[in-house]
Formats: sequence, structure tokens, C-alpha cells
Amino acid sequence: MNLLYSLLPLLFLCICRAVDPLGQFCNEDTNIGSNSKISANIDNLLAEVVTKAASTAYIATSYGNDPDEVYGLAQCRGDVSSKDCSSCIQDAAKQIRERCPNQADARIWYDFCFLRYNKVNFIGEVDTSLGILYRNVDNVTDPENFNPQLGALMDKIRSEAVMPENEGLGKGKTKLSPFVTLYALVQCTRDLSQIDCAQCLAIAVGNFPNFCINSKGCRVLYSSCYVRYELYPFFFPLDPNDTSSATTEVMVLYP
Repeated sequence: MNLLYSLLPLLFLCICRAVDPLGQFCNEDTNIGSNSKISANIDNLLAEVVTKAASTAYIATSYGNDPDEVYGLAQCRGDVSSKDCSSCIQDAAKQIRERCPNQADARIWYDFCFLRYNKVNFIGEVDTSLGILYRNVDNVTDPENFNPQLGALMDKIRSEAVMPENEGLGKGKTKLSPFVTLYALVQCTRDLSQIDCAQCLAIAVGNFPNFCINSKGCRVLYSSCYVRYELYPFFFPLDPNDTSSATTEVMVLYP
């Protein structure tokens, strides 16, 4: 069943607080009902995730036994501090249970972290079955120059991300003019192989021509990878010489 098909036409301005998630998904086909064992296993799984994830910025684990076992994964963006990572994972664990209280398959995306759990073992599998897209409403004035530069930067940092020592993270910047710098970041969840990471990033970047053509900024968030570019600094360490600021974005949920 295409769980997000009905949300495809949804397009709205996103005015979010820092603690608000970028989006969440609660699979209504996995309602727990009166199964208290699954609910307890989810709570115990999240407690373990909150305790352990911040130290390594990543955890993939499970809790319980068949038929009530649940699998979970949490990962922070690779450039954020351990303090920000810990805070994000705590918020994610709290919010996912409040927003998806009765579902055994749930996911939540934040700017600094991602968390999901499921009764089905998804660890090590590429998942681009649904995603979230943020697009800057302003377009660049010189797309003939901008798009090749964006493509070259994305190719470079995608190559970095698949190297084992980078743990799925690639980031970089390039000067478009004396006054304009392009920033970009990509990341895969660490459970993916190099080939699967490359596949996920290719699918994510492949959305740019359809959803973000000539846009000044774009984010594509899947359950297995994340890609983003902006004309202002957004990853750490921030560029102190760039005082550009973000403009309004629109969000689209799509299958």
C-alpha cells in the first residue's frame, strides 16, 4: 500500500521552532492495538537508544524476542557536537512516541538527527520508499553556472561519503562568485554498505531536477540517507565570513 500517496499534494510553508521535527511518519498499517509487549519493547528500545547513541552518534539495535521484537536505528548528523546529538536524540525519542503512540513502524527526522523503529528488521537495507523534501522558494539568477557547480560539488562529497573512514558523511563548499558560496552535505546511515550508500545518495540527488531545479536550496531526507545544499553556511564549523541567511522553504511529502 502506498502509505503517503494521499499526502503528495500537500505543499505548505514550514515555520518551525528549533525543537520541531522536519517530519515524521507513522505507519497506520502497523497499529499495536492491545499488544503491551510490543509497546514495552519500543519503550525499552528507545531508552537504550537515548543512553547509547550520543557517544558514537549512531546506534542500530533490537529489543525483545519474536514475535514481539522491535528494531531501531538512530543517527546524528556527522558534523554536530555530542551535546547537540544527545539533545536531538532525546527529543526524537520523546516526540516519536507522542506522535506515533500506537504504531510499530515509525520514523522522525530532525535537522541534527534521525530515529526510526519497526517490527521488521530493516537494518542494512536501503530505504527510499518515502521521503521529505524542503525547497527554497527563491531561484538562482544564473542557473547555467550554478547547476554544473552544484553537480560537481555533489559528486565530490558523495565520493567522500562512501569511504569507510568518513562513516557515510560528505560535506564541502565551493565559491560561485566573490560574494556567493555554495554549501552542501550528504550523509548515509552507517548500517549501509558502500554500494548501498552510493545508491541511496544517487536516488536522493536525482530528485533535484524534478523538485528543486534552479532553487537556491534543497533538502531530501530518506530513511537511509540525507542530502542538502544551500547558499548559506548550515553545517559545522560554520563559516564566520558568510553572513547570508536562510529564506522561506516549502516542504513536500512524497512516496
